[in-house]
Amino acid sequence: MREVDVVGVRVEMPSSQPIVLLREVGGERYLPIWIGAAEASAIAFAQQGMEPPRPLTHDLFAETIRMLGHTLSQVRIVNLTDGVFEAILVFDDKTEISARPSDSIALALRTGTPVFCTEEILAEAGIPVPDSENEDDEVVEEEEVERFREFLDQVTPEDFDKS
Repeated sequence: MREVDVVGVRVEMPSSQPIVLLREVGGERYLPIWIGAAEASAIAFAQQGMEPPRPLTHDLFAETIRMLGHTLSQVRIVNLTDGVFEAILVFDDKTEISARPSDSIALALRTGTPVFCTEEILAEAGIPVPDSENEDDEVVEEEEVERFREFLDQVTPEDFDKS
């Protein structure tokens, strides 16, 4: 398993389909996962630290976990079949629950839980974006995001269908 960071939510053009973009920690691969609009909003809200006046579904689930005396210890992206990703929520008592990656990521951001992905999925669906030699991290990140946006402008979900 490789740890991944949540870079953010992007919109794939021209279909306007939201994508959550993950980046391999200590590596150069990015993993795009097509998601729904509601999940994209939930992820973006969590990344921006926005708190709604009333809890949204992911906020409610995070609070329920906490009130029941448990913690979410890991989110694992474990399977990719016919272009559909699958994740597992791993709790402190070793309980594992199958979930959609988009919901899992939204929950992980709210609980400060690390996200992991199998090496096989990164090898199959990860997109290598080599590091730049520029020393300014913000500039490097913007350059990486721009290169990835250019890639996203031309990629379709069918590009990941290996069947």
